[in-house]
Amino acid sequence: MGEEAIAFEDAMKRLESIVETLGEGNLSLEDSLKMFEEGMELCTFCNKKLDEAEYKVEKLMERKGGEISVEEFKTKTEE
Repeated sequence: MGEEAIAFEDAMKRLESIVETLGEGNLSLEDSLKMFEEGMELCTFCNKKLDEAEYKVEKLMERKGGEISVEEFKTKTEE
């Protein structure tokens, strides 16, 4: 799964679909494991995107001289 090729919202929709499909219990063990692996990759991707968004919001909310300022920043993984 290429991280740059999928939007957060699309990843969440796919993850929800995987959870629903696995919950039905109609897949073979091999197919279930493949879907579980894909789901874990999507979960990691989504968590990373949420962490990056949280970090950006924190940086945007930092105050300088009593005013909210916007400044250049790097994500935690870029530092």
